[in-house]
Amino acid sequence: MTAPDARSERSEPRSPGALGAGALDGVVVADFSRVLAGPYATMLLADLGAEVVKVERPGAGDDTRHWGPPYAADGQATYFTGVNRNKTTRWIDLAAPGGRSEARDLALRADVVVENFKPGGLERMGLGYAALSAENPGLVLCSISGFGSGDGASLPGYDLLVQAMGGLMSVTGPEAGHPTKVGVALVDVVTGLHAVYGILAALRHRDRTGEGQHVEVNLLSSLLSALVNQASSYVAGGVVPGILGNDHPSITPYGVYATGDRPLVLAVGNDGQFRSLCRVLGIASLGSDERFATNPARVANRDELRALLESALATDGATPWHAALTAAGVPCGPINGVAGAFDLAASLGLEPVVAVPGSDVPQVANPLRMSATPPTYRTPPPTMPSFSDTP
Repeated sequence: MTAPDARSERSEPRSPGALGAGALDGVVVADFSRVLAGPYATMLLADLGAEVVKVERPGAGDDTRHWGPPYAADGQATYFTGVNRNKTTRWIDLAAPGGRSEARDLALRADVVVENFKPGGLERMGLGYAALSAENPGLVLCSISGFGSGDGASLPGYDLLVQAMGGLMSVTGPEAGHPTKVGVALVDVVTGLHAVYGILAALRHRDRTGEGQHVEVNLLSSLLSALVNQASSYVAGGVVPGILGNDHPSITPYGVYATGDRPLVLAVGNDGQFRSLCRVLGIASLGSDERFATNPARVANRDELRALLESALATDGATPWHAALTAAGVPCGPINGVAGAFDLAASLGLEPVVAVPGSDVPQVANPLRMSATPPTYRTPPPTMPSFSDTP
């Protein structure tokens, strides 16, 4: 099953360019992870030049190989395609003694092992940090779990569960009483990023000392950290945040506002921007009105302010308001779909889509820009052979 070519004339994939040595060239990563947080982390390492060997179960493979539709032009599920480029696959049955022996050999020649079995799972196979580091003392082993390796070890680590149990849904949604998940598995992504910086820090420590270490990261702790101001409002201020729809708990106007035709986002972060907003909208007197002149006052009177702003915005459409407000230095923008977001990035010269040698399937670009060792795109995600062809 195939899907239409995702490329367009507006966002043609750029070529990978000259393939010099990456920042992690020579680093070998044994990737025992699956689904999203771990594979995303190992793909980022691979983009920087690491050799990533992905371990998959013969005949089944990573769960996301079967999470479709949609499918890419090569027939693979786009979910799998999105987080597994620049890797090779080793088909190993970890339930078999011979498979565990093969996996152990791979881990002992690796610089980094990444895994997201339930805590204790790797140890039960004789592949835990203590066993491996005894023979490979420079090994960095990164374990990713849902709720840590202590009392939460038995809890299943699914992104949706952590969004719910970790508080993210309690501050997301259209209104109180309607908690809503974020539209992407954001906790997995944030956890993958935390895993990458933990691994890089451990490799730096190894550079200095020759000593590896066990890096642990879990979805719940990663989410609590990523809640930033919302978490701090509780921890430092004793305030339990709730759902405000698209509004911000501490800043206004900072949200979605109706115009004469479609919604417009305003992200007014200081009093000067607010005065500019009012001037462009033809309601300059509000900039000095004591109800709205300062941000705390605006937050206290947010509903009254919204009514006045939307009354002014209703006199024209989102596109002309966007142009006029942007020219005046007021942060604002339309609400794009995903296609519009890629078109915007392409129009700004950010080259959001890349071509990978050996594949007709475009990929989303790594967001890093590095002057000496930029990310590279060397190989497409590994295909899954038929079971009869599996080594």
